Amino acid sequence: MIMINIQQIDKVINQGPFQDNWESLSSNSIPQWYKDAKFGVFIHWGVYSVPAYGNEWYAREMYLKDSANRENKQVVSIFDHHLQTYGPQHEFGYKDFIPLFKAEKFDPMAWAALFSKAGARYVMPVAEHHDGFQMYNSKLSPWNAVQMGPQRDVIGELKNAVEAKDMNFAVSSHRAENWWFFDGGMAFQSDVQDDNYRGLYGPAQPRDPEWTIHGEGPDEAFLTDWLLRTCELVDLYQPSIVWFDWWIMNVRFKPYLKKFAAYYYNRAAQWGSEVAINYKLDAFMHGTAVFDIERGQLNDIRPQLWQTDTSVARNSWSYSVNNQYKDPADIVCDLIDIVSKNGCLLLNVGPKADGTIPEEDESILLAIGEWLAVNGEGIFDTTHWKIYGEGPTQSGEEMHTEGNRSPYTEKDIRFTFKGGTLYAYVLKLPSHGEVVISSLSLDSRHFRSVIKNVAVLGQGGVAWQLSEDGLVIDTSNIPPTPYPVGFAITMD
Repeated sequence: MIMINIQQIDKVINQGPFQDNWESLSSNSIPQWYKDAKFGVFIHWGVYSVPAYGNEWYAREMYLKDSANRENKQVVSIFDHHLQTYGPQHEFGYKDFIPLFKAEKFDPMAWAALFSKAGARYVMPVAEHHDGFQMYNSKLSPWNAVQMGPQRDVIGELKNAVEAKDMNFAVSSHRAENWWFFDGGMAFQSDVQDDNYRGLYGPAQPRDPEWTIHGEGPDEAFLTDWLLRTCELVDLYQPSIVWFDWWIMNVRFKPYLKKFAAYYYNRAAQWGSEVAINYKLDAFMHGTAVFDIERGQLNDIRPQLWQTDTSVARNSWSYSVNNQYKDPADIVCDLIDIVSKNGCLLLNVGPKADGTIPEEDESILLAIGEWLAVNGEGIFDTTHWKIYGEGPTQSGEEMHTEGNRSPYTEKDIRFTFKGGTLYAYVLKLPSHGEVVISSLSLDSRHFRSVIKNVAVLGQGGVAWQLSEDGLVIDTSNIPPTPYPVGFAITMD
């Protein structure tokens, strides 16, 4: 493998159909496979999986004595936990976890088989997190999983396993945050300040949230390195999606984002592939990539495909001994809500350092897969309908608002559509023996067609009638379930 350089990047941009400006990039189309996929699996696995305490920001917070943990509320802070468990930070730094990250039980084929059974259509491992450790065979830094730790090309092995199961392979890059991620560690001269470890810890510049507004922040050397790393990822693994975390929103990234997108889209054109970029906030121009909301949803249909990324645990993306797991039935409800609004759900799991997937994560995935095996007809390959649904429950429109949503109720119904069939999912099955879909009433302003038949997905036909109140469906013979119940409503 030849090390990539800026001249090669410019050559691909200059000779391809996409140029590094928003007008040109807006002509890229969202892949049809992505619109049809609806459900993917995210994987946060790296050196931070070794301490397995707090969350994936352990690398940063182990150096911040006064830092309040972002998501966990454990009694002992990450800083104190590290001090008590591993010793002073200047004697045992984050770099010292790398030899302990052995991945001795990592079985990519077993992972792929699980994700396929869960119903995932695409799989996205973290290629590089904020900690600067690459999980792939990079020529740009020795701080990677091939030369250290597992001594395996984790991303390459996963790509082969995922594609063998006919799922699309994607990668995420969280590299941008490495500019400031270890700034707290600058107080520890023999660790983060040591130039021998600069390739891992990065510039360790002070974090200033105002950088996004005022344009201060990463210098040219860091930004060029960021561009080279992301383009190297593209060349090595030809991913179907490249996902970026939020800090590329920094204004100094703008010209580099355009260069990367032009390079990636042009390379995809050479391969004959359909690809996409995920972004948060307004990092990319509307219409040039796929909008992503971290731990949040939308309140209505978005005409352009969008995505929610969230995790099976409420408090962490990586494996942690104190993870607070979600109920799989609630995750299924969110999946339906997201799909009804023209979105996809990217659901994260956090393997242990040895490469095994925790029983809780596996159990959640299998439960979702079991539900999709019966009800996926109205999820996969569908589009949104005229309206997303009905009922009182609203989702947050911002990042990190999923915890603010009220529980779904018996009146919450969500719609999808495919080939003359309207799918209606009742998110909580009523106990009184009938479902009333008011959006399909005789005087509905949304519906002026003919209903030919109504069936319960996985069970068959059911009694129904149209009234001024709505489509009334007899549910008295449907067994009680904590999961949503889907109805296929055939129209003419």
